[in-house]
Amino acid sequence: MKTQLVNGSLWNDINGESIHAHGGHMLYHDGYYYWYGEDRRDDHYVSCYRSKDLFQWEFRDHILTTSTPTASIRVRTKLELVSDEGGKVNLERPKVLFNPVTKKFVLWVHYENGKNYNDAACAVATSDYPDRQFVYHGSFNPYGYMSRDCTLFQDDDGTAYFISAARDNADLHIYRLQEDYLNVERLVSKLWQGEYREAPAVFKRNEKYYMVTSFCTGWNPNQGKYAMADSMEGSWSMLHDFGDETTYRTQPAFVLKRSAQEYLYFSDRWNGADYFQSSYVVLPIEFNGAVPVLNEYAALTLDSETDSILFAK
Repeated sequence: MKTQLVNGSLWNDINGESIHAHGGHMLYHDGYYYWYGEDRRDDHYVSCYRSKDLFQWEFRDHILTTSTPTASIRVRTKLELVSDEGGKVNLERPKVLFNPVTKKFVLWVHYENGKNYNDAACAVATSDYPDRQFVYHGSFNPYGYMSRDCTLFQDDDGTAYFISAARDNADLHIYRLQEDYLNVERLVSKLWQGEYREAPAVFKRNEKYYMVTSFCTGWNPNQGKYAMADSMEGSWSMLHDFGDETTYRTQPAFVLKRSAQEYLYFSDRWNGADYFQSSYVVLPIEFNGAVPVLNEYAALTLDSETDSILFAK
């Protein structure tokens, strides 16, 4: 049976319900792709879906809500999941990694207090499972710095990094995480000071590291940029254009590596007038030598057995 997902349209899960996974991240574990993302409905914060083919998505759980259990860790954090007035806080751009040492699934997310964007913090949660029973461990500012739009990256040896926008979005910081992924170990880089990059997404290809980002223009799309490095902790190149002047009307969420040859750019097409009408766009990343290139018009056949196709739009 052929399944079609159309870029720029609203997507549904296998029960016909809208998928709420914006600003998200994807983790491949035990034969499933787990898709985590923002869910701003009701008392929800983060929802999780899973799929074997990237098309048939099964809703698993609201893994962070206003009533998620909390527990302190060795890091001094704020454990509140509701604001002082009893309303919701903001949890944005959730990312999840599996820690091979502790066997825990570790989530990092951008935290704001629900009233303003003055906290500019990160927050951490963990679970023994990829799709349920997460425990929230609170928010903090790494080394006292602001931390807004963020992502996680796990290298081949298990070393993990947290990347987030700092100094009112003027700079991007790269932090190496401690072995259990529950705290930052050191700040390894401050990148592109004063160039105002957000929505970072990191991937690795042929021993080169790539970071894709957007400029800061609110809900409006803008020119994507990419940079390269020989090491996550080394020197990064200057920023170069990625896509067209609006990155094909998208903002990066993450890049999924499906094989040594196949890299998929997952992104959000935001609707500033109605957040819940925001949609998803997936485009293949092609390479001209080492240069990553977005193909706006490519149709992706992602599962040869079912002939599932995602159409670009």
